[in-house]
Amino acid sequence: MSKDKLQEQRFELKYIISEQKAQSMRYFVQNYLTIDAYGATQPRRSYPVHSLYLDSPSFQTYQDTINGNRNRYKLRVRHYEGDKKGSVFLEMKRRYDRVISKKRAEIPREHLEDIMYGHLPTMDHLVQKTDKQLDSLRYICRLINMLNAKPQVHVAYYREAYELENSNSVRITFDRDVRTEYVKNLRLSTDLAKPISVFRNNVILELKFTNRYPHWMNEMIQIFELRRESAAKYVDGLNRMNHQNTLA
Repeated sequence: MSKDKLQEQRFELKYIISEQKAQSMRYFVQNYLTIDAYGATQPRRSYPVHSLYLDSPSFQTYQDTINGNRNRYKLRVRHYEGDKKGSVFLEMKRRYDRVISKKRAEIPREHLEDIMYGHLPTMDHLVQKTDKQLDSLRYICRLINMLNAKPQVHVAYYREAYELENSNSVRITFDRDVRTEYVKNLRLSTDLAKPISVFRNNVILELKFTNRYPHWMNEMIQIFELRRESAAKYVDGLNRMNHQNTLA
């Protein structure tokens, strides 16, 4: 995935919808947005996304969400490929009320362990050797060190994405087959040994925009009778796994 589609600051609205509604909404969305260039080359217009969530031994970022902390963040390693080559993205996603801000640094996969376990970030650790990328990497590493964050949960799903041509100001995604399991190491695998389905057969719809709320988006919400819901893949996945463990 060569082009970085990061929206550094945005508004984000989430909905849990049925597959039938997602299929209908696809046709509406295509009147305004274009299929993601990478997704257009994939089966069912969807590409696999894998995130390794990092948290403290006491699961501090999870607890911040459960407790309704208005200013909270999550840390993760995101990757898209199953081989040992290429790069990965070290990310911080912060929420303050409805506003989302993100920082992301792209690093070669072979440098991930060095970065995670105490090496001082330098330009040599980056794919794109820019001051902005280095600032992002250093900021994320400070949070990792502050929390003593380690790999805790692997979340995987398939994403169908639409966006404005030549702009990242508006983006809509449909996430399907969200699965999760506990992890205890930095092995970046696309395989899940005993995955748990987080949202069953439902689809997670995310509306993301950086500036003014597009008028057609409001029309879409009304036509398809959408109601905002919490749909946090990491937190909901942990809740479901904890519930499964209680029943076992």
